[in-house]
Amino acid sequence: MLPFNPLATRVRWVLVFWIFVMSAIAYLDRVNISIAGRAIANEFHLSDVQLGAVFSAFVLGYAFGQAPAGWLADKIGPRRILLLGAIWWAVFTTLITALSPALGSLLWIVIVIRFSLGAGEAVVYPASNCIVASWIPSAERGIANGIIFSGVGLGSGITSPLITFLMTHYGWRASFWCSAALGLIGGAIWYFVARNTPQQHPWVGAEERQYIDSGILKDASAGKAKLPWASIVTNRDILIITFSYFTYGYAAYIFFSWFFIYLNEVRHLNLRQSSLYTSLPFLAMTAGSLLGGWVSDRMTIKFGKRMGRCGIAVVGIALSAVFIAIGSQVQSAQLASLVLAGGAGALYLSQSSFWSISADIGGRSAGSVSGFMNAGGQLGGALTVWLTPVIAHRSGWTASFLVAAGLCICGALAWLLVNPERVPAKQTVSHP
Repeated sequence: MLPFNPLATRVRWVLVFWIFVMSAIAYLDRVNISIAGRAIANEFHLSDVQLGAVFSAFVLGYAFGQAPAGWLADKIGPRRILLLGAIWWAVFTTLITALSPALGSLLWIVIVIRFSLGAGEAVVYPASNCIVASWIPSAERGIANGIIFSGVGLGSGITSPLITFLMTHYGWRASFWCSAALGLIGGAIWYFVARNTPQQHPWVGAEERQYIDSGILKDASAGKAKLPWASIVTNRDILIITFSYFTYGYAAYIFFSWFFIYLNEVRHLNLRQSSLYTSLPFLAMTAGSLLGGWVSDRMTIKFGKRMGRCGIAVVGIALSAVFIAIGSQVQSAQLASLVLAGGAGALYLSQSSFWSISADIGGRSAGSVSGFMNAGGQLGGALTVWLTPVIAHRSGWTASFLVAAGLCICGALAWLLVNPERVPAKQTVSHP
């Protein structure tokens, strides 16, 4: 008789939980510069426009890294690629701390470092979607992605108080060293607990393996078929959700890149208040991810994927547009922060829909499909990181937020055109 193993029917959730942790660490690595940005700009003599270019460099690297990262995740597996990614993040997170203001071409060096960090972080979510496609039955993918992406809110939420504390007591460089160390620890633990498939994992019992296999095989788009890139980039549903994720990324990155500076310099909150209120959107994102994933699964089971995946995306993104538009015009800084945080939370109600549908469509090519989709989201983020201060300088910060709200309306309407039951054409069979 085999020894009792309390994880025998829960190993898939251990992996989901640790991707949640890695997601939080990844966002700590990327958002730390938005909190330390003013200190870095002062030391390196960077203007707001130059600082925006530094912010954009990360997002561009992240965007252009998505397709290769998705291919690598499909090719060598999510277990190894996430470990390699964590090592990469640590290297490029710490490199910026070695720079001196006296260096020539300092701005370009910082841009290259941040671009490289972004390219390395691109592996996180394509790898996570490979795990979801291989380990999580379709009916549980909403809550699984909700848990994973709540790490975005948690990582971003703890960044502000943590980085502010470390900056105040030890300087901004110490905050980057801390971020790098957490990444290395998280990556090592991930490599220990993870395997690419349930069949490879020694902790998985027969009951859980059978449950996973039966749940995944119920999905018509899953199986042994792989999608060639020509099919991915011409698939109507993939193109639609990629466009919607572009609008999603545009709105989300206002919070990741400019919200702290907006509260501090435009709404005139002090450093402590700015740090506190900057955390609110990210806490709302955490709640929105979990609630959206749970509701999406319940509605999918009861009404099907069109209502459960597409419906929650339409409602969440449209609500976000309303909150962002109203919050940008509220006079009280504290009330505006709360309303805008509601916009961030509403936006993340739809997060699991994007990733669940891309896993359903992609099957064994889930990394490639989600990488392509996520590239669209990050290009939207790169655009807002650069364009937001430009619009604010010319027309005011309210205009910057209204542009994001308008794009959210377009992104919500796009989901009405998605058919999640459509099986992708031109599949190719992958022989083991």
